Amino acid sequence: MLFRYLFILLILLPLKAFALIEVDITRGNLNPLPVAVSPLSIDEKSKSNFKKTLSKEDLGSEISAIVENNLRQSGLFNPLNKNAFLQTPDIANLKPRFEDWNLIKAQALITGKVIFIDEKLRVEFRLWDVLAGKEMMALAFTTVPSNWRRVGHIITDKVYERLTGESGYFDTRIIYVSEKGPKTNRIKKLAIMDQDGFNNKYLTLGNELVLTPRFSPANQMVTYLSYFRNLPRVYLLDIETGKQEVVGDFPGMTFAPRFSPDGKKIIMSFAKDGNSDIYTMDLENRIVERITNHPSIDTSPSYSPDGKYITFNSDRSGYQQIYVMNSSGKNVKRISFGNGIYGTPVWSPRGDLIAFTKLHKSKFYIGVMRTDGTGERLLTENFYQEAPSWSPNGRVLIFYRESKTNSEGEGFTAKLWSIDLTGYNEKMVDTETDASDPSWSSLLTN
Repeated sequence: MLFRYLFILLILLPLKAFALIEVDITRGNLNPLPVAVSPLSIDEKSKSNFKKTLSKEDLGSEISAIVENNLRQSGLFNPLNKNAFLQTPDIANLKPRFEDWNLIKAQALITGKVIFIDEKLRVEFRLWDVLAGKEMMALAFTTVPSNWRRVGHIITDKVYERLTGESGYFDTRIIYVSEKGPKTNRIKKLAIMDQDGFNNKYLTLGNELVLTPRFSPANQMVTYLSYFRNLPRVYLLDIETGKQEVVGDFPGMTFAPRFSPDGKKIIMSFAKDGNSDIYTMDLENRIVERITNHPSIDTSPSYSPDGKYITFNSDRSGYQQIYVMNSSGKNVKRISFGNGIYGTPVWSPRGDLIAFTKLHKSKFYIGVMRTDGTGERLLTENFYQEAPSWSPNGRVLIFYRESKTNSEGEGFTAKLWSIDLTGYNEKMVDTETDASDPSWSSLLTN
């Protein structure tokens, strides 16, 4: 499979980096760190092999461009123009002249080398603290040649983690619903792509409606809704093998399936006897357990990362609000008390925040609050937007936004957008078609 053949070798990691630089991740893109990403040099003996194997004239530049783009898109880094670089890539990787990199205001420097050995790709990279004149990190990766884009993402994750103290989110994928056609007759397919929009693949044919795909936090499994003969069914899909199975047929309309943190259960709501409550299903024995039993509508459940609590939305207070309860369904507490209607709560993988959608005065907001409901912050507003999903490090949210149509119903679009936790760095995520219902994977590990 695509990500099964990646091996990591630690070359050198100093016990002390004596670094003077640091990135403040709490302030978004207010003060992005100037960083120089030097093109990775290519071993002369390997060039002919690269051309035959990958049809790439300069693979080192391609990989460094991925690193540069990832860092720029994070909003925390400012990759400098390569035309200003004074050292060649091969010399810089051996021994940087820090005065040259200081001259162009670089505070961090990334260098590296690409080698082709026994039909395997070996990529070495180094991270340097320009201000201190010290090497901060040195790693090498050996993999199959087709994995070269992943290497760029993994390098970015390592750099991001070393400079911010937080784990990265670049070697990940996003699953979403691809949409085409007029608003009244949309063709919806399940699609998946790398977090930067590349390697897009369609997983369903579009002959059946698909909704709310959600990644498992534990592995590369996905659960989603699909309508079979106009009845909703919950499916499981293994992204690596392509194996798909029906979780089960339920007695009523089913909504918003989502995995437990360990990937062993699915939690969802379904309507029975005119009422919607929250249920779980054990994926091993298919035992269904009812979690809520209330005459109001309970839906959109999401586990805390330790599995001890569940957040959901309910209209039991008269209009839709966010609640938290024990995973057993006990000790239900309302936590949202602001003006407006709240929905689609999702617990952060860090465990400290809950993201949500809010409707107030005909505007839709994506926001976050602490798990007790305090500290509500609205990050972005628009005509219509919903379905936030967290990056695996809990620092970025992806969601989808629809455009307003004119009187003839023209001009409709649905696009994916992302924004960081500070409310800065809001940007559209490129997709081949219109897109909705995104879900972010955990970091790839194989």
